[in-house]
Amino acid sequence: MKRAIRYLRFSDKKQSNSSIERQELYTDQWILNNKVELVDTFIDRGRSARTFDRPDFNKLQAFISKHYRKVDFLVVDQLDRFSRDAGEAIKLIKKLQMTYNIQIVSVTEGITYDYSTPGSFFRTGLQLLLAEEDNINRSIKIRGGIYTAKAKEGRYIYNKPPFGYYKTGESKNRHLVINETEALIVRYIFKSYLQDMPLYLIEDNAKDMGLKRYGKGAIQRILSYPLYVGLQHVDAFKEYPGGLFPAKHEPIVDLSTWEQVQRKLKKPEKDKVTIDANLPLRGVLKCHCGDYLTGAPSKGKMGKYYYYYKCNKTKHLNASAVKAHSQIEQVFGLMSLPEKAIKIIYSNTDKLFEQKMKADKKLLAEKRAELKAENEKLFSIEEKWIANTITQDTFDRWFSKISSTKLSLQAAIERLNGDQEGIYKIVRRNLEFLSDLKSVYQKAVPIEKQELIRIGFDNNLYYKEGMYRTPTMIEILSHNSNKMRELGLLDYQKNGGLYANPPFSGPDENRTHI
Repeated sequence: MKRAIRYLRFSDKKQSNSSIERQELYTDQWILNNKVELVDTFIDRGRSARTFDRPDFNKLQAFISKHYRKVDFLVVDQLDRFSRDAGEAIKLIKKLQMTYNIQIVSVTEGITYDYSTPGSFFRTGLQLLLAEEDNINRSIKIRGGIYTAKAKEGRYIYNKPPFGYYKTGESKNRHLVINETEALIVRYIFKSYLQDMPLYLIEDNAKDMGLKRYGKGAIQRILSYPLYVGLQHVDAFKEYPGGLFPAKHEPIVDLSTWEQVQRKLKKPEKDKVTIDANLPLRGVLKCHCGDYLTGAPSKGKMGKYYYYYKCNKTKHLNASAVKAHSQIEQVFGLMSLPEKAIKIIYSNTDKLFEQKMKADKKLLAEKRAELKAENEKLFSIEEKWIANTITQDTFDRWFSKISSTKLSLQAAIERLNGDQEGIYKIVRRNLEFLSDLKSVYQKAVPIEKQELIRIGFDNNLYYKEGMYRTPTMIEILSHNSNKMRELGLLDYQKNGGLYANPPFSGPDENRTHI
């Protein structure tokens, strides 16, 4: 008595029991009518036939390689249950027969495939090609439907709503609605990122607020997600362009903020440095060899920890953190500006602000005029399309181009419409801190201290022989540089001094001196 194994596959996990029973019934009938003993059954649920990398299919192949001498047939409901990739399927069918002497039976098509018989081989290839063609046609229809729904109708078509939204409505009327509780978290993430808060801190704080997205890169995915600005990405379809298209839901963040975040995300990431309140200079202070100093505690005889900055490259620098911190605080104290200098800055700030307001007002009028012109273009092509004087392809091409231009103009208008006077007041209010930079530095958190050093010394602060050294410094804050040198705090040698071209390679090798 001949033996057979059976393979069934269901592409949809939600496929009805009656459909599953139908496939089992047809294969059972063939096995009974042909007096064949069923050895085992392998079933893949919710798996596509476009690939052979399917759980039970892998088990099937392992079973065949071990027990092929006891098997004569591999029974399937129909060949497209087996595979929709004609080339790969023919190879496997040939292997089953030529290597294991097992033939494939398609019960609903009434065919037992025999590779050594020309007619049977032809029918095998034909059935597989028809199955693959059906798969291609189905894929085209699905992709076309997705393109229409997303690009032309602006619908969100996926089952799970993104964080910050919930879904409402049915069928084509289903759309996203802002979940205000979650939207607060999304806005916090965007705002904090633009304020240069480290991603791990943003993630920790967002989780405390109720963020329910986990895994590596969760914050970056939220920051780069266009749905939060009322757009969605659409893949190109045939001759129709892909890209970002307007969606019919309300945005959580404004376009200007989103574009700023995207520009920042594109910048190369700097090497990550663990921020430690005991070692705030780690990652910004350099050894004279050019490498950034690391830092670590050393345990004394009495069990107390003492912190040091070290150079891992040369191993010769081992600076006391207490001394280095005291020195940098004194440096910032001497960088503070006298009241007379601050009054001059106030005066210049007023003039610069007036000039900027005039320029922004002029630019705003220009951008509004450009936006009006783009709206008129859009209205014109819509009229031509309605009147059938242009084709659908021409309309889609121009609609995509004009929409993209409008988005850029709207973002520029949002920026120019912002609270410029409010920003000006913030600048004036903070100018007074220039008179006491030591206190500003002392009150700052570690990440803010690092940013003060980066800005103040243009990323060029070095340490050698017990004092700081730099070739670059904000000019207006260098008025006490001679006194700093006399006190053994900082040696500022501008343009051609000892550290004008420090001996190291890297992105800061060619720099501009302030």
